[in-house]
Amino acid sequence: MDTSPEASVVLDCTGLNCPMPIVRLSQAMRGLPSGAQIVIEANDPAFRADLEAWVRRFGHVILSFDQGATSRATLLKK
Repeated sequence: MDTSPEASVVLDCTGLNCPMPIVRLSQAMRGLPSGAQIVIEANDPAFRADLEAWVRRFGHVILSFDQGATSRATLLKK
């Protein structure tokens, strides 16, 4: 995996129910340097609320959030 700050990692969590998208995101973030971006896709109904709570707790930033049948969020690791 390329973990340079400008690299974008895509994490597909479609089909996973709460809390697994956030668990997978946490695991993926550990391997990334500060300033890296990660894209996560999920279709769990609780995904947006879970994601917002998670970034508040850990200080990361949601750069974009596209709501849909499968939601897609881009995050910045602090």
